[in-house]
Amino acid sequence: MKIAIFVHCFFPTHFYGTETYTLDLACRLREMGNEATVIAATFPGEPKQEQVVARYEYQGVPVVSIDKNVFRHRGLAETYYQPSMRPILREILRDLQPDLVHVTHLVNHTAVLLEEVRELGIPIVATLTDFFGFCFNSKLEAADGSLCAGPRPDRSNCVACWLKAVGTRPRAGRLERVVTHGPWLGLAAAGLVRTARLPRVAASALGQVVQDLVERPDVLARAYETYHAVITPTRFLRDAYERNGLNVPMHDIRFGVDLPRDPKPERSASDPLVIGYIGQIAPHKGVDLLVDSFAALGSVSAELHIFGPEDQDPHFMAKIRRAAEGRAVRFRGTFPKEKIAGVLEELDLLGIPSRWYENSPLVLLNALASHTPVLISDVAGMTEFVEHGKNGFVFERGDLGDLSRTLREIVAAPERVRTMSQTTEYPRTTRTMVEDLLPIYRRVSGSI
Repeated sequence: MKIAIFVHCFFPTHFYGTETYTLDLACRLREMGNEATVIAATFPGEPKQEQVVARYEYQGVPVVSIDKNVFRHRGLAETYYQPSMRPILREILRDLQPDLVHVTHLVNHTAVLLEEVRELGIPIVATLTDFFGFCFNSKLEAADGSLCAGPRPDRSNCVACWLKAVGTRPRAGRLERVVTHGPWLGLAAAGLVRTARLPRVAASALGQVVQDLVERPDVLARAYETYHAVITPTRFLRDAYERNGLNVPMHDIRFGVDLPRDPKPERSASDPLVIGYIGQIAPHKGVDLLVDSFAALGSVSAELHIFGPEDQDPHFMAKIRRAAEGRAVRFRGTFPKEKIAGVLEELDLLGIPSRWYENSPLVLLNALASHTPVLISDVAGMTEFVEHGKNGFVFERGDLGDLSRTLREIVAAPERVRTMSQTTEYPRTTRTMVEDLLPIYRRVSGSI
């Protein structure tokens, strides 16, 4: 079977969860006798490619990469529906002639891809990895930092999230910063939705942005009806899409991970407890909470190792470095995907203190598979995998006090964490994941 896998970005320059899932999917499909090609893109503002459509190979997987510097967004609507992408997507699809299309993220390709696939009569499935299909920021995080259920009927909460994004830009003006913080934000968003209906405002650039935000969930909902099947890695993600109107066949298929399942090396009782964090160094990941709570412990027999890109958000990085000064916190940068088992072997505990609704993050599954207990925030996309006191610890999302209390208890009894590695596991591999997926491919292909 010839399978075209569309993802927003890809290795070697992008290497987080969705990209890793896509790579594993393509590699296993090819090992099992299928022809799998990845179609990705560079983001606008990244270094330009020599050609609009570049081709390369990564770990034996053919990759087609579209240079989005050539297809810059001319408005907010084009971040989710970009007609100028239509010819290039059609050309790629006709060139590859796939038997099936699998979308692992729609960003950069936008909903236009689904229209082109439907026009060509190609079976199509998707793996949902976040809330892009109905949420402006894809995280289900409201503008005030609380967790969101989805767009309101008037979309004022979506407008509020956009206003917050505008107000936190480095070049934001004083008025923008004032309006987009505190009690003014909700009022400003609701007012914009109302006034954007007035003809004079509707014709303005601001009015168009509001209209694009209001229309976004409906445009994507119609586009998502193109999918013949959808894969969801957690029950929570499935429920969220169902509550927000997605009505296509959904299949719960948990991600798999590949790494040695050997027991953890024995530690000496005198060795400091090593706590780790692996991932993006960004506010929504909550790494500042972990650093602040660790710093508050004072002098303890423990270390905190932070793995992640230090240039992603320089201002945020500087903030957590200041908080870590004088403490046993080490910033160790990034590492190749192939080194994950060795990194986890060093750790006694992995922290995932996310503020947003994580959805089966691969770093969590890798930790469990390597018998590394975890310390997670209580969001449903992770608590489905963790039993407090058996394979990890759970604290209240965004609550520095609760995290500090939990961390203090952990550091006071390191032997508990080390013993917990014996009840921490995740046996599922990427091959079993793809074996569960192939019958869906066959069923979808046979129904067209």
